[in-house]
Amino acid sequence: MLVFATETSCDETSVCVMENKSIVEHITFSQEIHKKHGGVVPELASRSHLEKIQIITNQLFYKRNIEPQKIDLFAATCGPGLIGSLLVGSTFTKSLAISSKKPFIPINHLEGHIHSTSFNNSIKYPSLILLLTGGHTQIYLMQNENHIELLGESVDDAIGEAFDKTAKLIGLPYPGGAEIEKQALNGDENKFILPKPLVKEKNFNFSFSGIKTHVSLLTKKNKIDKQFTKDLSASFQKNISEILIEKLERGLKRLDYFNKNIRSISIVGGVSNNKYIRNKIENFFINKNIEIYYPLKEMMADNAAMIAWACIKNYNEQKVDLFFKPQPRMSVITN
Repeated sequence: MLVFATETSCDETSVCVMENKSIVEHITFSQEIHKKHGGVVPELASRSHLEKIQIITNQLFYKRNIEPQKIDLFAATCGPGLIGSLLVGSTFTKSLAISSKKPFIPINHLEGHIHSTSFNNSIKYPSLILLLTGGHTQIYLMQNENHIELLGESVDDAIGEAFDKTAKLIGLPYPGGAEIEKQALNGDENKFILPKPLVKEKNFNFSFSGIKTHVSLLTKKNKIDKQFTKDLSASFQKNISEILIEKLERGLKRLDYFNKNIRSISIVGGVSNNKYIRNKIENFFINKNIEIYYPLKEMMADNAAMIAWACIKNYNEQKVDLFFKPQPRMSVITN
């Protein structure tokens, strides 16, 4: 099965051709225009997708000498995300499907992340999925590869959003996640004590907006120099890691009580690139008989490869829907 997929939910324009369990070609264009604005501007994102998606698609087909008519399935992210960006990618992909007289499959962006670790890992079930992106922070339970259940999510800011907002407050450029991680390498992670909202609540929900407010107060009380930036970055990163670990630990105890013996945890989404967070979680679970999985590096941030893989994993004729309308607030259908 040869699948062509696009991903345009936010500010990454990505296309991929996948054959069964092999990435034939994968091209992702990251929009630089948002850096000067300190965050994604939806209108600019849509325009950039319009400018780039046909160019990189032609590059992909030319590089691998593939004609659209040879594609078996066409898939596109249809939500959640920015409505203008979703419309560009889905409409473009539908057009290719129509011209090639092949099926079009709408794909949920979040399901792309959820299934991404199964591309390069043999998942042990039951499994938890810790989804960490710029727009979402969620925990899912997978009893098996077909059963997905949402256990909890952020009630306000997503974890990636918290990184970006904190970075902006201390004068670091967008996107803020990588910048904070870099600054934190030479900072004192015990310099500032930051709040841990909802961490002791008996649920899987998160809250990060209060941390941003606390950081804002610190910037008003302190001189924002190089050392402050390094120390605050290190303290923030440590605090985020502790929140994730404590939530996972408490959640696992409750799941064990209900005989949900978790055998693995998948950490997915762009924030899973953070090496500090990864090391902290790995060290915590090292002697707990729980496997830790990550996607391929090229499948961590928003990308079309995970969309193609989700299409292959979930394909059936009932999911073919050329008239599916993009949904900016689409949620995962739980079983």
